[in-house]
Amino acid sequence: MPLTNMPLTTLVSTAELAAHLEDPTWIVVDCRFTLSDPALGRLRYLEAHIAGAVYADLNQDLSAAVVPGKTGRHPLPEPQTFAAAAGRLGIGPGMQVVAYDDAGGGMAARLWWMLRWLGHDAVAVLDGDWRAWQREGRATAQGEQTRMPQRFEPHLREGWVVEAAEIAARLGDARLRLLDARGADRFRGENETIDPVAGHIPGARSAPYVDNLDANGYFLSPEALAARFETLAGDIPAEEVVLYCGSGVTAAHNLLALAYAGLGNGRLYAGSWSDWITDRQRPVATGDEG
Repeated sequence: MPLTNMPLTTLVSTAELAAHLEDPTWIVVDCRFTLSDPALGRLRYLEAHIAGAVYADLNQDLSAAVVPGKTGRHPLPEPQTFAAAAGRLGIGPGMQVVAYDDAGGGMAARLWWMLRWLGHDAVAVLDGDWRAWQREGRATAQGEQTRMPQRFEPHLREGWVVEAAEIAARLGDARLRLLDARGADRFRGENETIDPVAGHIPGARSAPYVDNLDANGYFLSPEALAARFETLAGDIPAEEVVLYCGSGVTAAHNLLALAYAGLGNGRLYAGSWSDWITDRQRPVATGDEG
């Protein structure tokens, strides 16, 4: 990926980030998080992180409180609430944000999408993630690091978020394409260990987010990703493609891949599967696509 002075809006290479570590207009955000151990991401951040990085917690900074039986596992916060959290992290106007994790971007893409949802386009995910940074022996630090708080003004992009009611009303609509970012086994209703109901939304297609990556954890080329999503979505335009997963986190990885492939902006069912199943009247499918 060549060095550039233009804002980065999808991916950034380790080399380009390393060249900007001392740039005060760049801010690095560590998004490591483990669903089975919510404290582990911060602990790993404190042990070692990219030099200068601040930490964003999926539960505390990038999600609202769960309302049992009413919301999914990681509901979106109100725009003003997230804007305040972004400002506390040090994100403000004119800043280039770089988000990273140790999961191929599966967690970092959540921050990427949320910032863009509120109008901040200069945000990119580190290609190859923390593991590539470590392999290359690049600069790291320990302990908590902070940035000067900023005033983050949200400019909400309407229509980027899809609610369950819209999906329920459009089930069977050939103009709507639902893509499920979870593993294929969970999509089929097998090996479900996170949510109390197994399966997928009827009519959805399986699109595991990990298939956006190569064997070394780097994103596939834009051409390869375009071919993948054109196969999944056919001639459905991006604005009619709705991405979901278990709780609205890794679905953002598919949105990132769509954007990197040059296919445009899909829409996010932020509540995702864990929200869909809060209403037992909503239909559930198992097995393969359809």
